[in-house]
Amino acid sequence: MHSSRLLSFVLASLLAIPSLGITLTNPSQLTTLTYDYVIIGAGNAGLVIANRLTENANVTVLVLEAGVSDQGVIAAEAPFLGPTLTPNTPYDWNYTVVAQAGMDGRTFPYPRGRLLGGSSSANYLFHQYGTFEDWNRLANISGDSGWEWSNMKPYIQKHEKFVPPVDGHNTTGQFIPSLHGFNGEVSVSLYGYNQQSIRAYSPLRNSWQSSHTTRTRAAVTISSRYRVPPIFGCRPNLTVLINATVMKLLQTGTTSTGLKSFRNVQFISSQGLAPSPSATPITVTANKERHLNALNISTTIDHPSVGENLSDHTLLPNIYSVQGNLSFDNILRDPTATLDQWIQNKTGLFANNVVNNFGFLRIPANATIFQTTPDPAAGPNSPHWEIIIANFWFNPGIPQPATGSFMTVVSVLISPTSRGTIKLASTNPFDKPVINPQYLTTDFDIFAMRESVQAINRFVGAPAWSDYVVGPFGSSFAAATDDSSIDSYVRGLTTTIFHPVGTAAMSPAGATTGVVNPDLTVKGADGLRIVDASIFPFVPSCHTQGPVYLLAERASDIIKAADA
Repeated sequence: MHSSRLLSFVLASLLAIPSLGITLTNPSQLTTLTYDYVIIGAGNAGLVIANRLTENANVTVLVLEAGVSDQGVIAAEAPFLGPTLTPNTPYDWNYTVVAQAGMDGRTFPYPRGRLLGGSSSANYLFHQYGTFEDWNRLANISGDSGWEWSNMKPYIQKHEKFVPPVDGHNTTGQFIPSLHGFNGEVSVSLYGYNQQSIRAYSPLRNSWQSSHTTRTRAAVTISSRYRVPPIFGCRPNLTVLINATVMKLLQTGTTSTGLKSFRNVQFISSQGLAPSPSATPITVTANKERHLNALNISTTIDHPSVGENLSDHTLLPNIYSVQGNLSFDNILRDPTATLDQWIQNKTGLFANNVVNNFGFLRIPANATIFQTTPDPAAGPNSPHWEIIIANFWFNPGIPQPATGSFMTVVSVLISPTSRGTIKLASTNPFDKPVINPQYLTTDFDIFAMRESVQAINRFVGAPAWSDYVVGPFGSSFAAATDDSSIDSYVRGLTTTIFHPVGTAAMSPAGATTGVVNPDLTVKGADGLRIVDASIFPFVPSCHTQGPVYLLAERASDIIKAADA
């Protein structure tokens, strides 16, 4: 995304602010080894559940996080710099995908946050909840009406604390208050310090900006709010231990109904799609016949669906050369003053997240692809792809050119039909997993990406942009003028926006497929739940942080009710 100079500068500054809190870093610091709940993974879901369960002072919770603390890490605190935390840093798991057949055999990083807050501490701060059709589809698939949007929407009030934007501008008429919460846990806001080139020249760009509402976009603070109790000692019943990799879950018995029990303590796995590959659910409930036998790993519970059904949004940065110096490229080439401004008073460019202009779109209903492929969207009100506009060079993994001004119009495949897998590489619990999303391996996915490129070119080709946009940057993009050349361009540049889901998918109670029941208990297990994005059978029609927050809020209520 940013230049290598910016990344190096930020990494050199990461420890410039001392940690303000107390975080346990070694098991020897634990004052007890007995807890009511152990939560594996301190990301959005894990920390939400820890917070909610310890509202009861008589309930004890231990949160185990393999990564490090985010306290004092500037790039985890300055919104614009979140993406610099990945890849190839101490704050990333530093995974890569295997060679992708649908992407010309390329391999590339697969960012996953390895610090308190998980990927929510290293993301782009998009905050959305998906469409009502996403949640209704989950309810239909699982057979549990509790997942319907009408039942999930109230959790916004518990989750959100809507606050003024960082630049203090008047937000009257820019959002609908009835759709938001004002007394919740996580601060959510409209953008501040808008990216000016999007609105500087013409009415078209003004209208694009004014159409932007918090129904589909807001900035959100990372999950630090959920870490306040353990850090400052407000809840002695909640303990967070970092640098703690879970190696194995030990079965404690078998219930009268034949469930394998882990009941000395209740385990809640909130690790996301690609955690430490040794931990639940991968080795405890993995596919025996097709995978673990080859590694000579004994299986406690055989679940063929574990690690299957991997679904993710893809990202294609369509980069245009632009005139003048209104882009942020020169600032990012020498970020010293901008970073200092943020450190000193938390204002300026870095106080905002990386982008704040975008929209969701559908492929026309009469498109030829629907003659052979059913519409994969959650419903007629759900999108197929997303457009994101950045006022600078935005190309993950490819350094910013030394000169030039750029505008990037990203296209994101929102309703993919390609499905992949995640598997163990070996019996060594510290070896990285084998991640194969199988991106762009279906007719619909490549059709949708081709349509997005054509639509973006039409959009940028409008007269309103003529005094700003020079043209496509790079020979491959410039040559993408027909279906074949566009497909080649798409396959040669697309990567991931890292919204993986599906590898521990929810299914109806009693179903032989899927991994978790509608109450998030692992099928065939007692005392073990999975609460993270991996339980979604389909990737939501949005950036996944928001849906995971709502998922965790309801999961907390389910767990409390079950143990009442």
